[in-house]
Amino acid sequence: MPQQKILRFLDQIGIPVLETELPDDCFLPGLALEKNTILMDPAKMKYPGDLLHEAGHIAVTEEALRPLIGTAAMDPEWPTPGDEIASILWSYAALTHIGISPEVVFHPHGYKEQSDWFIEQFRNQNYIGLPLLEWMGFCSQTEKNGVKPFPHMIKWLR
Repeated sequence: MPQQKILRFLDQIGIPVLETELPDDCFLPGLALEKNTILMDPAKMKYPGDLLHEAGHIAVTEEALRPLIGTAAMDPEWPTPGDEIASILWSYAALTHIGISPEVVFHPHGYKEQSDWFIEQFRNQNYIGLPLLEWMGFCSQTEKNGVKPFPHMIKWLR
């Protein structure tokens, strides 16, 4: 059920997910990024929450650079550490929006064994990277002009 919620959400915000056969050496099992699209091999994907994290990478990348994702033309330093933390927080906002448990995204086999720490921080409203997401125009740290504060998002794509 979480996978279907995630796929519907990604479709609604304009991040395509293409089912295809992928090699065994993907960074995340059964998932790869190519341009503005998430490539998904359902037979090899282990954790549906990884879809949201990968979508976060697409979402926080500048629009002009998104078509370069997964190509030789993309900066080899992508994603930067800032992009990584923005993607993590973006995925938290997304899971909150669609109503799935943080444990679906922040599963024990990811995030360099810091999944529980991220969940604890976010549940305590210690939103690591929030100034960066606000700077990117995704959200506000405080209520402004009737716009709710994070985890409410103003937009989903940079």
